[in-house]
Amino acid sequence: MKRSSGGRLCATAAVSALSLALVTGCGGDGSKDSGDTSGKGAAKPAAKALSAAELQKRIIARGEVPGYEVGSVKGGIPAEREVKADDAKCDPLLHTLTGIAPGDPAANTSRMATEQKKKDPTDAPTSLDDMTDGKFEDAIKQSMDLDVTVVTLASYEGDGAERALKSVSDAVKACASGFSGEQDGDKGKFTKVAEEKSAGTGEESVAFTATNDAGDDGVMPLHAEVVRHGSVLAIYTTVNIGAGMAKKPYAVPAAVVKAQAAKLK
Repeated sequence: MKRSSGGRLCATAAVSALSLALVTGCGGDGSKDSGDTSGKGAAKPAAKALSAAELQKRIIARGEVPGYEVGSVKGGIPAEREVKADDAKCDPLLHTLTGIAPGDPAANTSRMATEQKKKDPTDAPTSLDDMTDGKFEDAIKQSMDLDVTVVTLASYEGDGAERALKSVSDAVKACASGFSGEQDGDKGKFTKVAEEKSAGTGEESVAFTATNDAGDDGVMPLHAEVVRHGSVLAIYTTVNIGAGMAKKPYAVPAAVVKAQAAKLK
């Protein structure tokens, strides 16, 4: 099946990490120098950013999220310069949806959590030749009905975490009617953005759904949540292609958020 450019952006909005196999491996990381020299936050003790090594110790790891396989982000997190919205005010949303930490973090690291569903022992393999078109489509939807969540931890100097989270919150409101964007020249469109109830962890948070226009493939909702734990932001982006195709509701998995929040206490 030929996929539209909108469908391709939907896949890249799952952090270039999604393939039909949904394969995962070991963890990855990244860091950069902070550009925050504004001196803001001087009225209170300036928050100290954690290093990339410290973040790697605090991000979820294999065996720590029941029902999920945790590993590296397949394909990696794209470079910030490769991901941009047509309207700059919506950049924080597109960055969040592609696993890029908003604002100017001092360090960051990412992992992927893929839902592992137990197989029903009564299920028997069926020959493709014996399937009708409808049954084949249903089988594809069921095989892809898995929550895939990219988790990014980012640390900030001073009040950088507060300002980065506010940029996402402001963008949710400013870009509610949708926005267009591109990743490394691959263009696509989100038709709407809606704020959602967050999991309630951390000191403050914002959650939202962005609906991707996948052209001939219909629409695909992407769910995201950004939570501040002191000077660290935990960024969650979840896609479930099978649920999206079947128009079934899904959300950022509570088990993933709970496991990650526990490691940031």
